Amino acid sequence: MNFADRLLAAIDRKKTPLIVGLDPVYESLPATITGRCGGNDPAARVDAILQFARRVLGAVAPHVPAVKINSAYFESYHWRGVQAYIHLIQEAQALGLLVIGDVKRADIGHTAAQYAQAALADHEFTNGNKLIGPDAITINPYFGFDGVAPFLDVARRQDKGIFVLLRTSNASAGEIQEIPTADGRPLFMHTAGLIDKWGRDLIGAHGWSGVGAVVGATSGESIARLRGVMPHTPFLIPGIGAQSGSLTDCAHAFRHGAGAVISASRSIIFAYRESLYQQLPPENWIQAVEQATLRTKTRITEVLDL
Repeated sequence: MNFADRLLAAIDRKKTPLIVGLDPVYESLPATITGRCGGNDPAARVDAILQFARRVLGAVAPHVPAVKINSAYFESYHWRGVQAYIHLIQEAQALGLLVIGDVKRADIGHTAAQYAQAALADHEFTNGNKLIGPDAITINPYFGFDGVAPFLDVARRQDKGIFVLLRTSNASAGEIQEIPTADGRPLFMHTAGLIDKWGRDLIGAHGWSGVGAVVGATSGESIARLRGVMPHTPFLIPGIGAQSGSLTDCAHAFRHGAGAVISASRSIIFAYRESLYQQLPPENWIQAVEQATLRTKTRITEVLDL
């Protein structure tokens, strides 16, 4: 099934476009996790992060359609972290969650093809084992179509998705994304037209493409402008939690209740640190994760009128 159709079906089952981002910083983990693992060596830290992430997956799986796993928080621990990242993809999918690998890969030619195989593709090995890749990944469009094409090839062959960085929520994004092009439009609007074109032959049965765009919740009126020129592009919208993005602005991304997923990461996975949940015993930190998920899910439903 086309990735966009799978995503829509998952959103319909869980009754929400909320997805949870896994950005596990060791220093922010509950003491009940780090204390049990102990030590500062990489193996102990990866073990703690893996235990934490597995429990988060179990808590959120009944409530959200997908998770976004940021590979950087695992790659920093080298081969052990990469192994943990791959294990989590398998475990999340076994729990019925779609997985977006937040890897932001980019290159050209054979190198881009290798990135696409490594970061996105499923692998069938000669010994009969199968390694499942993410359902979708994030990529960088700076190389133009040459850099995007190998990822499109994998997406087309294996019914995967890609989310292309477009309008990000960081403070200095405008240094590049708002540079005026020859026709006076900012660069991000020119890039939006390219993303729309790249995704036209990956449109599924419900009118949405397997090629999406990353559009930060803090980008305000840009969301409405982008939806106008990208009628078939699903938006991945980060920034509603710790970055304080506006859900009201996010509403412009939706068409008839569909068209976007909204990601919250730190505000959910580290909810036990918030005053709202500090009445819970420290060992019950996972209840804070579940309560924050449900609370965010309710807020999205109310504000977006979904």
